[in-house]
Amino acid sequence: MMTVLAAPSSQEMKLAVMLADIALVLVSGALLGRVAQRLRQPAVVGEITAGILLGPSVLGLLPGHLTDRLFPADVRVLLSSVSQVGLVLFMFVVGWEFEKRLIRPHAKLAASVSISSIALAFGLGFALAVVLYPHHSTVRGHEIPFTAFATFLGTAMSITAFPVLARILAENKLLGTRVGTLSLASAAIDDVLAWCLLAYVSALVAADGDYGDLAHIGALSLVYVAGMFLVVRPLAARLAWRWAAAERWPLLLSVLCAGALASAWLTTWIGIHAIFGAFLFGFVMPREPAELLVRHIRRPLDNMAMVLLPVFFIVTGLGVDLGGLSGGDFVALLAIVAVACAGKLIGAVVPARLAGLSWRETKDLGLLMNTRGLTELIILNAAVSLGVLDGRMFTMLVVMALVTTAMAGPLLSRHRPDPAPAGTGATPDTVDPVAGLSRPHA
Repeated sequence: MMTVLAAPSSQEMKLAVMLADIALVLVSGALLGRVAQRLRQPAVVGEITAGILLGPSVLGLLPGHLTDRLFPADVRVLLSSVSQVGLVLFMFVVGWEFEKRLIRPHAKLAASVSISSIALAFGLGFALAVVLYPHHSTVRGHEIPFTAFATFLGTAMSITAFPVLARILAENKLLGTRVGTLSLASAAIDDVLAWCLLAYVSALVAADGDYGDLAHIGALSLVYVAGMFLVVRPLAARLAWRWAAAERWPLLLSVLCAGALASAWLTTWIGIHAIFGAFLFGFVMPREPAELLVRHIRRPLDNMAMVLLPVFFIVTGLGVDLGGLSGGDFVALLAIVAVACAGKLIGAVVPARLAGLSWRETKDLGLLMNTRGLTELIILNAAVSLGVLDGRMFTMLVVMALVTTAMAGPLLSRHRPDPAPAGTGATPDTVDPVAGLSRPHA
């Protein structure tokens, strides 16, 4: 007697399509990432490109609406949820791997380079916002305040992607050089300032122009930060030592992942973006016992994040619609790329040159500080979720992130910089590169 199988429900089909899409994402991301690496580019460039190729900009132009068939709108929501889990875990690891020892050997010069490049890029971005705002002031039928739009655009211009920068240094054999260690230290400071700026923009948008609400969010944020340092940090240190001695690694891993997700939820509830919570939770994590934590906790977390992050890259690429840009938008895109490059290049070159670095080194430093990559994509997706960016502006800023990241590798000098002159505080062996350099997608 033949058994008739029940037809799958619509919910089951959604899940099945999502699983097939993830399989497609992993394969296409791996292939394009490999191609990018062969072209001396970070894998993230290939993975974002894969998303753009699968999206409306390329595949969507072919007959049959292939992009919509492969990635239906209701399935994209599920893919976005999966990508956010990977993003939270990644930001947790980024915060955990942040090393103050990167900054100590040349803190003064690194701070000068970082603050100068951020200040100039932010100022130029804010000024550009005056021109762009009238054309992008309405998102999803809601008019966004100019202050929120301009502050975010300035923040987007100010980014330096620490993980991508680390990969570029490793691939160009610049890790042990003066310009390599200085750029790492400056980018580390940039990362912290970038998350603080994003937290401010998130609070500004959540308050919706009400300064009473903004003050309330600010007060809650201060309580949250104080709690992380005064309560969570010592508690996590005690748990790490106790459970490490008892070799309860699966339990510790589960608790830390739960803590990162809970911290991300808490910052969202407060009114600042979830990735800030994940980053700060990682930042307050204990660094000892170092070898055991790296082997049993951080590497498994890295692996989990690296499997899920390509979904984030592809989802980002699917949101890019080059066909939706008009002639005026391409002029605006050129202006965005020019302002982004000028702000970071000039802002990094001037203090480095005043400190005695050669022109070749200052040029390399400027190029390295101009890489935006993954960090920029995180900021842009946060802005979309906050309702600060429309589709056209999102597309232009993703293209800017790709251009500024891709230009670094080919334009870097192919020989080692000169020995450090007296007074710069940078020597080839002052910094041991961070563990995050091993991350393939960064």
